[in-house]
Amino acid sequence: MTDYKLLTQQIKALAEDEPSFIPVFSNASALLFENLEDLNWAGFYVMDKGSLLLGPFQGKVACIRIPLGKGVCGTAAGEDRTMLVPNVHEFAGHIACDGASNSEIVVPIHRDGKVVAVLDIDSPSLNRFSEEDKEGLEGFVKALEEVLDYAAVSFE
Repeated sequence: MTDYKLLTQQIKALAEDEPSFIPVFSNASALLFENLEDLNWAGFYVMDKGSLLLGPFQGKVACIRIPLGKGVCGTAAGEDRTMLVPNVHEFAGHIACDGASNSEIVVPIHRDGKVVAVLDIDSPSLNRFSEEDKEGLEGFVKALEEVLDYAAVSFE
């Protein structure tokens, strides 16, 4: 059982000295990849020029740009809702960056009420993510939203 409260406290502490989103996303992806079991990818996509651009991550190489409304990430960002997908092969329009991925969860990240990024986590196992994971990761993202500094980015 994952201690999401502890992970949330850890990411807040890591962001205290430098809240810029790039190092925080980098540490957040490492923190999640090391502490959640049975993952093959954990990272972020950031809004850029109307689509999602690959950000800091842990795992195999990934798709660089994802259009809004496409795949699990683009759908989560476009519809502004968490997507918990037990079997990605049954998700219409799934983008297979890593053919080993079988389940996925994507949580939108906001600034001033707008989606500016998504947290994307993949697993090689079917049905890897639960409602508990969804709630824990949404809390983790809420903490990120409270601490992140996007001063150097326009997100347009």
